[in-house]
Amino acid sequence: MLALLQSSPLTFTLLAATIGLLVGSFLNVVIHRLPKMMEREWQQQCAELNGQEVPVTSPYNLVVPRSACPHCGHAISALENIPVISYLLLRGKCAGCADPISPRYPIVEAVSSLLSAYAAWHFGFGLAGIAAIVLIWTLIALTFIDFDTQLLPDSITLPLLWLGLLLNLNNAFTSLPNALIGAVAGYLLLWSVYWAFKLTTGKEGMGYGDFKLLAALGAWLGWTMLPLIILLSSLVGAVVGIALIVFAKHGRNIPIPFGPYLAGGGLIALFWGQALTQSYLQLLATP
Repeated sequence: MLALLQSSPLTFTLLAATIGLLVGSFLNVVIHRLPKMMEREWQQQCAELNGQEVPVTSPYNLVVPRSACPHCGHAISALENIPVISYLLLRGKCAGCADPISPRYPIVEAVSSLLSAYAAWHFGFGLAGIAAIVLIWTLIALTFIDFDTQLLPDSITLPLLWLGLLLNLNNAFTSLPNALIGAVAGYLLLWSVYWAFKLTTGKEGMGYGDFKLLAALGAWLGWTMLPLIILLSSLVGAVVGIALIVFAKHGRNIPIPFGPYLAGGGLIALFWGQALTQSYLQLLATP
């Protein structure tokens, strides 16, 4: 099997696409449940600190309880949980109450599958290809969690940072010194921006999760990719922010999460960072 995956890029790509669909379904669970799990944990910690009795609650994690319709409580069967296909067969409605199902679920599954397939094709079967797929899954989860809650959980960002450093022990994407400097520089860059903005305006412009996410991307891709990631994420964030204010009547005082744009910049740097950087340097060198 390993020999087949190494010798046949198409086989590895199709396998990655299939696994990406299945993982995308699980990512929907993570996106929905992890913030609720964190909220429960915070409530328990607050109760303990205040000397209050910690309420006994039913288990709630990424495995239990079984997925169900939030409106009618209809338990989702295995046939109703086939990525993308079940959504299409159900015509986007719950089988129990016919209430609409958010199109985000098949979108997450499809995006996970397509990006996994492209990573498999781009990097081929090997450490870099498999690691890139894992990075993509993680960034998808962080993107949608940040959209929903403006949180980037430490339980995801910190392991992602350490995993990047471990992978680059074997030069998966860059050398270990570049990865280490990238992790430190990524954190300090946004930390400096945060404090400069806060001291100037008295407001917080971003959260600590953004520092940790950029540090993780630096650990994966090296410090040389940080300027490109920041530039791309800032440009896209500015365009989207202005569009929301102008067209969607998004209030200027309502915060816009920055994590999704960092994730998008990181993905672009993952696939095309070297080519974009070389093209930019050649453009500068042209008289």
